[in-house]
Amino acid sequence: MAKAKFVIMLDAPARSPWLSAPLLGLWLAALVIGLDQLTKMLATQHLTYRVPLELTSWFDLTLAHNTGAAFSFLASAGGWQRWFLSGVALAVSVFVLVWLWRLEVSKLRLTIALGFILGGGIGNLIDRVAHGYVVDFISLHYQNWYFPAFNVADSGITLGACLLLWDAFVSDD
Repeated sequence: MAKAKFVIMLDAPARSPWLSAPLLGLWLAALVIGLDQLTKMLATQHLTYRVPLELTSWFDLTLAHNTGAAFSFLASAGGWQRWFLSGVALAVSVFVLVWLWRLEVSKLRLTIALGFILGGGIGNLIDRVAHGYVVDFISLHYQNWYFPAFNVADSGITLGACLLLWDAFVSDD
């Protein structure tokens, strides 16, 4: 019996506690949250509300406040959306944390996807609770077509969602 245990221990992958799926995802989420909050602070300090700072013919920095969800959905709902959207973000964050906690180390792409989504969700949740709106400042446009302003947290959520879809449809086998 002792020999069987020894063989099993040799077959088990060596795990570093710093590279476990939950911790890697949490480190990535913390990085996204930090970058998001730093860039929002800088945008708030150095940009004038709704006055574009043109960087290229298709890219501006424009300070905006979004009281709604993606693409300003529910932005003019009267105020209740602040706490509703905060509750949704908190519930999704808990769901992602539990999912992340249960992941195997070998699920690197999924770990990264969940870390981006968690970081972006919490970054926007911080704004919504603290200010009642999400600070947006990145503006992309072409001629008279403007994409809604967004931020680093939104980029993290989008990148994470793309990785999540990739992971769902592409096998590593």
